[in-house]
Amino acid sequence: MDPHTFRSDIGVDVYWRRRMAALIGVLVVVAVVVWACSSSGPEKTSKVQAPLSGSLTPDPIVTVLPTVTVTPSPSPTSTHRVAKATVRAKRPGDACDSPDLVLNMQGRGDVYGPGSRPRFLLTLVNIGKVMCTADVGPRAMEVRITSGSDRVWSSADCVSGDVDDIRRLERGIPYVREIEWDRRRSGGDCTAKRDGVQAGTYVAVVHSPGLKSHKSVFHLR
Repeated sequence: MDPHTFRSDIGVDVYWRRRMAALIGVLVVVAVVVWACSSSGPEKTSKVQAPLSGSLTPDPIVTVLPTVTVTPSPSPTSTHRVAKATVRAKRPGDACDSPDLVLNMQGRGDVYGPGSRPRFLLTLVNIGKVMCTADVGPRAMEVRITSGSDRVWSSADCVSGDVDDIRRLERGIPYVREIEWDRRRSGGDCTAKRDGVQAGTYVAVVHSPGLKSHKSVFHLR
C-alpha cells in the first residue's frame, strides 16, 4: 500500500474509526438475521404443535370435582301470591267456620226448689265478616248435664225425626234458644223408664263441633 494513501485532511485515526464503525454495523445486522431465523425454525414449531396433535387428557383435579346443579327456588313473593290465589273468599250463605262462632249458655237460676225445672239460655253468635249458616239442632248443639263423673242427661238422647236445624246467622245477631230439663235421666235406651234425679249440685254445658260453652253450675233442692 502506498504510504501516501493516509495523507489526507481527515487523518489516519479518523479513517480507522469510520472503518470499525461500518464493520460493527454489518456484524449487528448479521446477528439479527441469524436470531430471527433460529426463532422461527422447525424445532420451535414442532414443540408448539406436538400437544395439539395428541389426545387431550383431562386434568385429574377437574375430574374429581363434584358437579353442582343450581335450581332456582321460587321467591317468597311468588309463593305467597299462589297460596293466596288458591284460597276462595268466603261468600254469604256458606257454612260457618268454628273460629267465626261464639257459643255460650247461661242458667236461668242457681238454685231450683222441689218441682222446679232448670232452664238454660243458649246463644250462638256469628262474628265473621259475612252471613253464614249453622246447624243448631239438638244433636249439633248438645246440652249435657253431669254430676261429677255421672252423665245424667243429654239433649241428643232419644231424638227422632229431622234433627237438623240449619239457620242463617247474620254478623253480630245471636241465635237464641231456651232449654228446659225435666229433672230426669236420659240414655241410649229410649224405651226404658226414666228415673228422676236426687237433690244435689249439677253442671250444664253445651257442645257443638269445634265449640264448647262455659260451664253452668246449679243446685237442685
